[in-house]
Amino acid sequence: MRPVRKRRDAGLTLLEVLVAVTLLTLLMVGMSIALRVGLSAFSRTTNRLMDDRRVVGAQRIVQSELDGLIPVTPACLGAEGASSNHFVFFQAESQYMRMVSTFSLQQGWRGEPQILEFFVIPGDQGRGVRLVVNEIPYTPYGAGSFCLGTMQDPTFNVTVPRFPPPPQASPTSFVLGDNLASCRFTYYTRGPDPTIPDPQWMTRATGLGYPLAIRIDMAPLEPDLARLQPISVVAWIHLLRTPFLIYADN
Repeated sequence: MRPVRKRRDAGLTLLEVLVAVTLLTLLMVGMSIALRVGLSAFSRTTNRLMDDRRVVGAQRIVQSELDGLIPVTPACLGAEGASSNHFVFFQAESQYMRMVSTFSLQQGWRGEPQILEFFVIPGDQGRGVRLVVNEIPYTPYGAGSFCLGTMQDPTFNVTVPRFPPPPQASPTSFVLGDNLASCRFTYYTRGPDPTIPDPQWMTRATGLGYPLAIRIDMAPLEPDLARLQPISVVAWIHLLRTPFLIYADN
């Protein structure tokens, strides 16, 4: 039998192997880059969605807390702790506000009333400001202890309750708005001047009773059209009774 002779062009040359390995390597590198870009885009999208949900959730909480305002008139205990006249528990300033609400962060609408302290503090590393809220369980005695007496307001020329100093942040404080360029409270109410009967937006309303509406103006520190931004919240206060007025059905 004749021996079988192999053709000279049988098999792969070293150059062909190198080209095949190079093409396979480039394919793997391309797939890795595509996976990395896809995962990075997915991560950015997830972060944006979480930020948007956080903004929407915080706005909903602020709206619910303002909508849950209830009128309370506890006894003013004064600095000595002795019961005296009753007062309207509502402190309305431009940078902080105290009120009682039926809505709380812990228990929602089903919980007990809470004393809410809204206030503005500097942001992280001094950049911008934050909107923060403290929640304190409401009791008539606890609310009355917020009144340290009465004083004459020089702006409105009316007697107003003297509240404690502005609230301070604590480990239990909840941040409702972060990275804000500005934040302030305004109140739609009637002033003490009888010549101006129509309500107007005011930056202070302590001692004027409960307003017709409360607005919290917020502006983002870094506007970004690709993300949801904090917006102003307006809550209309629907009170059907006037404090201290005796009704026939009482």
